[in-house]
Amino acid sequence: VYEGLDIITNKVSAQEQRICRHHMISFVDPLVTNYTVVDFRNRATIYLPETKFLLSWEEPIITLNLCSGKFLSIPRSLQVFEETGISHSEFLHRQHTEEGGGPLGGPLKFSNPCILWLHADQAVLDERLDKRVDDMLAAGLLEELRDFHRRYNQKNVSENSQDYQHGIFQSIGFKEFHEYLITEGKCTLETSNQLLKKGIEALKQVTKRYARKQNRWVKNRFLSSKLTSHNLSLSSLGPGPFVPPVYGLEVSDVSKWEESVLEPALEIVQSFIQGCKPTATPIKMPYNEAENKRSYHLCDLCDRIIIGDREWAAHIKSKSHLNQLKKRRRLDSDAVNTIESQSVSPDHNKEPKEKGSPGQNDQELKCSV
Repeated sequence: VYEGLDIITNKVSAQEQRICRHHMISFVDPLVTNYTVVDFRNRATIYLPETKFLLSWEEPIITLNLCSGKFLSIPRSLQVFEETGISHSEFLHRQHTEEGGGPLGGPLKFSNPCILWLHADQAVLDERLDKRVDDMLAAGLLEELRDFHRRYNQKNVSENSQDYQHGIFQSIGFKEFHEYLITEGKCTLETSNQLLKKGIEALKQVTKRYARKQNRWVKNRFLSSKLTSHNLSLSSLGPGPFVPPVYGLEVSDVSKWEESVLEPALEIVQSFIQGCKPTATPIKMPYNEAENKRSYHLCDLCDRIIIGDREWAAHIKSKSHLNQLKKRRRLDSDAVNTIESQSVSPDHNKEPKEKGSPGQNDQELKCSV
């Protein structure tokens, strides 16, 4: 929706727009940082009078190829309160507690969805993402970044008021080149090339990390869901009998697109429309019936309470927990070193006033430390 950064945001090209008409592209000023999905929705309705049936079709077909973040924006929260008379958080809580709702969201809007998920082997995907960055560089990415920085960001940097958390400035691929852009022409060529290389590598890493996040989102949102009633929900209770079918389409080998993607997708969609069961089998993930979703775990290291076995397993593998674990081990190591240094002090050969067994003395020393 924002003007500028066409390459880094992978906008639909002018040639592609001639093939298929597009609306609402590059119409928001880059300096606007409070444009919300509600603003987009309200504007989009004026372009869809002849296709409103798509919004009310009771059996949607969804192709999963991206995910979106979840946050409570101030404008949206104010709108919810104005329209409902309750807070945004309370509004979401009520959705989650509706029949068919769960911790990850309320009931699905449609009662009979068919979901197609295009996925590839991680190694293949990583290689494609690296090549995508290389292709963007070849298409003029650096020139685009320089021009955008000069027109919209240079003044903010000089005033130390740059913001990479809102609007188009948070786009993947812009902030990664911050050091390179602000020092270009002000440092040696060698330093500039090093910063450029650092920015390119950072862009490749964050792109691959985002792709992994998308895959986790799909799995957590659909494949790891147990729908508690005929009103489908997106809860995190594990797969059950009412999970919407997710059909996987393997795209690792694009030379087999017709046989691996197009033909199976057409067959699934045609069966779905006709009310028949497709020959393809939906993706299923293993589920542990013994898993306790309400178990109580107290992490002394992080001083946090974790509810649920799955959440606990994820917590003990998280970066924050592992960092706290490293700190604890470092403290323990320091304590051991202190004990050892005291045991070899100059006075260690002197006869103690009250001599106990060696084991007893060591234990008392450790306790005192």
